[in-house]
Amino acid sequence: MGDTACILQMQHISKSFPGVKALEDARLDVKRGEVHVLLGENGAGKSTLMKVLAGVYTKDEGEILFEGQKADICSVDDAQRLGISMIHQELNMLPARTVAQNIYMGREPVKNKWLRSVDTQRMVENSRALLDRLGVELDPNVEVKELSIAQQQMVEVAKALSIETKILIMDEPTSSLTQREINALFRIVRSLCSQGIGIIYISHRMEEIFEIGDRVTVMRDGRYIGTVETRNTTMDELVSMMVGRKIGDLYGRKEKKSGSVALETVGLTGLRFRNVNIKVHEGEIVGLGGLVGAGRTELAKAIYGYDRVVEGKIFLYGKEMQKHSPKDSVSAGIGFLPEDRKTEGLIQSHSIRTNILQASMWKYFKGGIVNHKIENEQAEKYREELRIASPDITRSVSALSGGNQQKVVIAKWLATGCRILIFDEPTRGIDVGAKSEIYALMNQLASEGYAILAISSDQKELIGVSDRVYVMKDGEITGELEGNEITAENIVAYAVGKEAE
Repeated sequence: MGDTACILQMQHISKSFPGVKALEDARLDVKRGEVHVLLGENGAGKSTLMKVLAGVYTKDEGEILFEGQKADICSVDDAQRLGISMIHQELNMLPARTVAQNIYMGREPVKNKWLRSVDTQRMVENSRALLDRLGVELDPNVEVKELSIAQQQMVEVAKALSIETKILIMDEPTSSLTQREINALFRIVRSLCSQGIGIIYISHRMEEIFEIGDRVTVMRDGRYIGTVETRNTTMDELVSMMVGRKIGDLYGRKEKKSGSVALETVGLTGLRFRNVNIKVHEGEIVGLGGLVGAGRTELAKAIYGYDRVVEGKIFLYGKEMQKHSPKDSVSAGIGFLPEDRKTEGLIQSHSIRTNILQASMWKYFKGGIVNHKIENEQAEKYREELRIASPDITRSVSALSGGNQQKVVIAKWLATGCRILIFDEPTRGIDVGAKSEIYALMNQLASEGYAILAISSDQKELIGVSDRVYVMKDGEITGELEGNEITAENIVAYAVGKEAE
């Protein structure tokens, strides 16, 4: 009946939707008490496979063995009866209800089975016991809307434990958490494993895989590629399995050919930074490093005109900016790609076409009439040139992956004619295959003479993409690194106020 060491075996799973083969001969096995990472690019089939396991979708072909017995999972209830729970990336909570009510949603204990009156006291006591089991200090009577994202995740874990979960699926659980919250979550995950619960962990953050994972299964294009033990693999091997090719240099930065100074700040001071002097040349990618709270994003927003400049000057191609607002910056040739692309960089409910053209609409007005033909041609041009994965430009941008959404933001600024681009965390929330495409785009733009200022909290990224790096601490530039000086040790040294080597 299967490997007795495995609590779960999924074999030869296939699933199709109209016009799309989402899964083909996919498989996965999970042992008791292990963290099994499910890895793959966006569209690889990870979430579809997990939704089959959780009863959201019904498989077309294949077999599921649970605790050695064949399992027919046709609904979420079927999965939960077996002890399979899934915490989705978008948390499914009722904000106006209490923690206890959310934990026992639809399964409330009753005082009288005929009257169906809810036993609130027992529900609260049971919820408190579950939270205590997790080592989480939360009042079961507090409404969920008062909780942080990390606390809400703990409520979801408690809900899973309330149905005696044996397999817990966690889909991108750290995407909205701070490092401290991630550490707390990992403590919970390890505790659950010690209790014999198998964890299926989906994440695009490669560093997490080696910290929390025991084994890794890689998927690509809806198919099973392979399973390896974390201790016996490397990041390069996993990336190669994910994308189907070896990646010697993920970042692909070649020797720069810089031109004249495109952007310069002199004594720039704002609300969270002071006396900042930096230069970015044409054809150059300049990194901006430092710890969270160092003032990097505030500096970028001030250069763009979002935030107020208290004193100092900004020069573009040697000419001082006299007016200072986002509109003035765009007119002068500066584009800003924010860290939170979903809410600040894009209009999620609108089409790819609208998002690409939203900052350059003025170009298509003639005599008060919009030239829709030229608009469509321009949007289609950037869709093709940047290889935005969508069959047409009318599709909603919310349906795109993180990497393709970032391409739309880049296209938006290229459409304006901007030649100075400020990237704030250029690949945050993007899988590794899409990251390589964004790096390739940045390199291509630099080779065409664009001046790029890139903020990144990922040291490897900062080192890999940058020709020079400025490091900030407490709102000030504490160091400038170039060439072989750009190392993790030197970046950290300047970020904490020590001398670099």
